[in-house]
Amino acid sequence: MDRSARLLAVSALVAAGLISAATAAHAVIDPAAALGCLTSNVGDLTTLVDPSGPGLAAEIPGTHCLAP
Repeated sequence: MDRSARLLAVSALVAAGLISAATAAHAVIDPAAALGCLTSNVGDLTTLVDPSGPGLAAEIPGTHCLAP
């Protein structure tokens, strides 16, 4: 194996190792606060179907509770 192919293989292995070692950035949702928010919005379930436009997609109730 010549020098450039070996260098390319080592570089690819190092890059793959760095990419696999990096963790994804994500927000952590507080389960207690989300549960309290969801149970307080039980009355919003009636808004799933909009009588003026039953074919149109309505906003799903409780999605604002999942924001961190």
